[in-house]
Amino acid sequence: MEKFGKSQSVKRVEDVRFLTGAGRYVDDIAPAEGLRAYVFRSPVAHAEITTLDVSDARAAEGVHLVVTAQDMLDDGVNTAMAASLVTNRDGSKGAAPKRPFLAEGRVRFVGEAIAVIIADTLQQARDAAELIEFDYDELPVHLDLAAGGPTIHPEAPENRAFDYGLGDEAEVDTAIANAARVVSLDIEDNRIIVNAMEPRGCYAEWLDGRLHLSFNGQGVWGMKTQLAKALGLDTDAIRITNPDVGGGFGMKAMSYPEYFVAAYAARKLGRPVRWMSDRSEAMLSDNAGRDLTTRAELAFDDNNRIVAYRATTICNLGAYNSQFAQPIQTELFSKVLTGVYDIPAAYMRCEGIYTNTTQVDAYRGAGRPEAIYVLERAMDRAARELGVDPLELRRINFVRTDQFPYKTRSGETYDVGDFHKVLAHGAQTADIAGFSARIAASEAAGKLRGLGLCYYIESILGNPSEDVKVEFTEEGGALIYVGTQSNGQGHETVFAQFLSDQTGIPADRIAVVQGDSDLIARGGGTGGSRSVTVQANVTLQAVSDMITGFSVFLADQMGVAAEDVQFDDERFRAEGSNLTPTMLEAAQMARDAGREDLLSWQATAQLAARSFPNGVHIAEVEVDPETGSVIVDRYAVVDDFGNLINPMLAEGQVHGGVVQGIGQALTERVVYDEDGQLLSASFMDYAMPRADDVPMIAFDVEPVPSTTNPMGMKGCGEAGTVGAMAATANAVQDALWARGVRQADMPFTPQRVWSMLQDDAIAAE
Repeated sequence: MEKFGKSQSVKRVEDVRFLTGAGRYVDDIAPAEGLRAYVFRSPVAHAEITTLDVSDARAAEGVHLVVTAQDMLDDGVNTAMAASLVTNRDGSKGAAPKRPFLAEGRVRFVGEAIAVIIADTLQQARDAAELIEFDYDELPVHLDLAAGGPTIHPEAPENRAFDYGLGDEAEVDTAIANAARVVSLDIEDNRIIVNAMEPRGCYAEWLDGRLHLSFNGQGVWGMKTQLAKALGLDTDAIRITNPDVGGGFGMKAMSYPEYFVAAYAARKLGRPVRWMSDRSEAMLSDNAGRDLTTRAELAFDDNNRIVAYRATTICNLGAYNSQFAQPIQTELFSKVLTGVYDIPAAYMRCEGIYTNTTQVDAYRGAGRPEAIYVLERAMDRAARELGVDPLELRRINFVRTDQFPYKTRSGETYDVGDFHKVLAHGAQTADIAGFSARIAASEAAGKLRGLGLCYYIESILGNPSEDVKVEFTEEGGALIYVGTQSNGQGHETVFAQFLSDQTGIPADRIAVVQGDSDLIARGGGTGGSRSVTVQANVTLQAVSDMITGFSVFLADQMGVAAEDVQFDDERFRAEGSNLTPTMLEAAQMARDAGREDLLSWQATAQLAARSFPNGVHIAEVEVDPETGSVIVDRYAVVDDFGNLINPMLAEGQVHGGVVQGIGQALTERVVYDEDGQLLSASFMDYAMPRADDVPMIAFDVEPVPSTTNPMGMKGCGEAGTVGAMAATANAVQDALWARGVRQADMPFTPQRVWSMLQDDAIAAE
């Protein structure tokens, strides 16, 4: 492979800024003179609005504006939020009920935005909200994850958002009917609240006839397009920026009502308007993650080879379609439907259901963790029922190295992989050979010990095209303008490091510019583990163009032909010339010669195909049967990320992803009461994982370079979570199996685990 980076573990340069409190987050940079917005939200899950009188609020001290849905409609605003639709099994499109910025005639979940108060201070806005007269006729709520029940949208009979299918249903039915053994398992994937460290926020201002919206998101161009449509503006009249962002995880990838209302209010008032969510508000209004149930069926022949796989899922959309919600458990789930296994027949069906709850959308991995969780839980159950070692059952069914490129039954083409090698490495790293001694020690202490593994594969998602611009500065450095957006992943370090590796420009003289639609023509934002792969790919194109351009320019200076000028990643050289300028020196020579055209380079490039990171996670847990307490005692990961720019940053991404997966497996759970009120609406009731919930994580890599991009990279941003849930859950199931527990679903809180043990003890009697 040609011209790849040096793969050095460079410390993150942005961390000094963040750790010393110098980060510039949206609430830090909002104009001090900006008016404050407060959102009046629905206190009930489902109701017809009979009275919405905001006259007293408008007259309250310090209030400049109170915005309702009718105000926006009267001013010609297109108040429908964007939503992606999937194609149903019958060829029709999924349901498309309008989701308005502010409630129009009916509220459909607790926390839905009804009105926004704009005042001099936040306290004045809060006080004015108390003066709003809001009356309603309550309606029955639908909370069950099943079709039917009280209608939420007339456009969605039986509350069904979609009925999606993929694969050959008849082929799978026949294969299952004729199989030697069929193993089935019902699997719950619990809803979580994302809880990014920095809650959502924005500010909007009108400057010289143009709208500027700054919000803490995962990219700027989608928001720009949607704002233009909503407010009837030309896109050139809009500037969108993302400043420093304190965590996104997919939840900040889409638009939210508050951003549109802030922009509308700023235009209406001619003053900057700022809004910042607090934690309770975030728990009520941020898009949630996961929330689905699946029946998995694996059919085997007499040699324990899988002959068919069927997954039948019901997933929760919440009260409306969020921007990417319909494709998550359908199209994205299907990308890795058959995982790393050579499965000749597969079929999936997924029904999406509307409920009177907060919307559900992308959360770290977006569909791929859910699919792998189902498959790997089913493989674990199959190993038990077939009497086969879990590692051996996987080995029997792996896609072999001689089968690549391998086209899956869902239409994906895996370019390359060596699953046997990665699994062997993982078994060694996890010291599976020593497990018997550890389980004996646990039993001697009156504890249950379990070992669980997950072999995952992930499909890199998002737009395969990306833009970049490299600009040489008068101060003797370079700026790299990127179309992705850091949410804490370390982009400022890794993009500067990669450009430095390719050009010899010292990394400390390269500044990364991101998150400004005025400075970067286009970009795909961050999501789907796409950022480093697509951005490095287009950076290689820009560097190639730079080398070609400077070689032609330097040929005259060196007195040689352009084709004789070579660049060795540090200097330009030509036989017969003593002139050996660095890239920065060549840029200065061009500046001195008046060649401004050589000082800025812009490129667009598209990946030919996706890459498929994969790896094995192996967890060991210890369960106290007296209390139900679960401790993750050991954890090992071996990943195939292909070639890495910065192994330390990749390891950090894996650690964070594993913690999020363990958090969902052990502690996190969203609970609503029968009226649709969120009971887990604070950190008193919603348990985020803590340091003592997580062991030291052993991490190693077994790279098999991708063939779909010139760097041989495979994305790594979401992989930790994709593998962690099933590894942890399988370990708990392993620990509980000897006590007769056959149905073990996340989260494995002490009370739930204790109840599982009691229920199965009673059943055994």
